[in-house]
Order: sequence, then structure tokens, then C-alpha cells
Amino acid sequence: MSPLAGIVTGTAVAPDGVRLAYQAGGRGEPLVLLSGQANSHHWWDGVRAGFEDAHRTITLDWRGTGASGKPDEPYTTRALAADVVAVLDELGVERAHVYGTSMGGRVAQWLAADHPGRVGSLVLGCTSPGGRHGVERDNSVRRALAQPDRDAAERALAELMYTPRWLAARPGPYNTAGDPGMPAHARRRHLAASNGHDAWDVLPGITAPTLVLHGTDDLMTPADNAPLLAERIPGARMILVAGARHAYFEEFQDYATPVALDFLAGRMHA
Repeated sequence: MSPLAGIVTGTAVAPDGVRLAYQAGGRGEPLVLLSGQANSHHWWDGVRAGFEDAHRTITLDWRGTGASGKPDEPYTTRALAADVVAVLDELGVERAHVYGTSMGGRVAQWLAADHPGRVGSLVLGCTSPGGRHGVERDNSVRRALAQPDRDAAERALAELMYTPRWLAARPGPYNTAGDPGMPAHARRRHLAASNGHDAWDVLPGITAPTLVLHGTDDLMTPADNAPLLAERIPGARMILVAGARHAYFEEFQDYATPVALDFLAGRMHA
């Protein structure tokens, strides 16, 4: 392990032998922060410090991103949850809070369902149960992201993530724009993993206290997914962030981070 700007970095080994880069910093009860599709741990760069007075934050580079291995073979959100467990094992962390956003929220659902003893509490942000029960993004969103003009596609992604006011004040680059060093095969594998996610049948078995967070103006993962998750997971709470798009956790962090911290500390009451 080696220190980097206050963060301790290291490598874990997944069940199939893939090497997984992880990063840990801060102090307090462990909190795993899980990033979105085709993104490394840098997804959390603008937010992480807000959690580190209360928590030892743990991130990883998903397989296919950052300093992790990049095998060209099928990825699934369920298998990615096993990657998270491998990181916890390497760090000697028996039980952690988990905050997953976007694809990371899909992975977090499997983590809580398959490994209940490892999850103290669960925050699911801007995510979906997947499968036939999940609410899919509109085809116009898919077309905007898939257009051949890459500059236009990147602008479309930024506009799905952030409000015009945020974008006008911050010209980028953006932490949520994807890992620029990610190979094309890994991008395809991430997309397939996220699109293939379906945890509907296991959600009622999640026992960790759960908070569902979502921006009301999210078109990337429509906000109608939030009540589906909150109603399906026993005892889950839901909070919608007014006016926020997909990256609510960054643009609206002055609100969203304290809400998450209060929940993780058991200070949020019905």
C-alpha cells in the first residue's frame, strides 16, 4: 500500500483473479462509495472529503477502469459486488456502510442481498432495480449519448448530469464524465452489466436500513425508479432532491451529503 494525497492505495484480488485497485481515507466507521458505470473512483473526488470526518471512506476502481485489471469477458452487477467484498477482505473490514450511485447503486443492491452481514446500512442513489420493473430512460436520451459526434455526446452527458446553472459556472472537465483511459471493450462490458441488472426478486430480502436518494429531474435514470426501490426494500426511506439531475450527489452535495451522513449515523427519524 502507498499513501497518495491523504489516501491509502492498494490492490485486492477478485475471486477470479482480477486485480482491483482501491483507495481508503478518513477516519471513523467504514463507508464504501461505489461509482457509476464506466467510471473509476474519481467519480467521488468532489464529494469524498465531506464524508471523511465521520467515516473511513473506501473506493475502488471497477474492473475495466483506473488501475484495476481490464479483462474482456462478461461483467455483471452481481459479480461486481463480489469485487467489493474482495476489497473489504483485503482491508480487514468485516462490516461497512455502503453508498452506491447509478451503476454503483445496482451493485450495492446485490452486495446487501448476497452479503447481508457485510452491510451496516445502505444508501442507493440515482439508481434502478433494473429488469422489467425498472423505469428505462427515454430513447431520446439513448440517441443523444450514442451520437457519432463525440463532442456533442459529451455535452449531452454533462447536461444529463448537471443543471445549466452548474455547467455555466464550471466548464469542466467533470469527475462523472467517465474514465478516459478505459478501453472500448471494458466500456461495452460495463454497459452490458448495467443494462442486464435485475435485482427485483432479492430486494425484499435486504435487511440493512436503506435510504433511497434521487434527483427529481434525473433523465439518465428516471426518478420513478426511486419509489420502486423504496417500496420494495423493507423499511426503506426515500428522499427526492428537488431540481437535481443524475449527479445530485455532487451538484447538490451541500444538501445530499448531510442527509446521507444523518442517515448513516442513525439521526434520521421517520
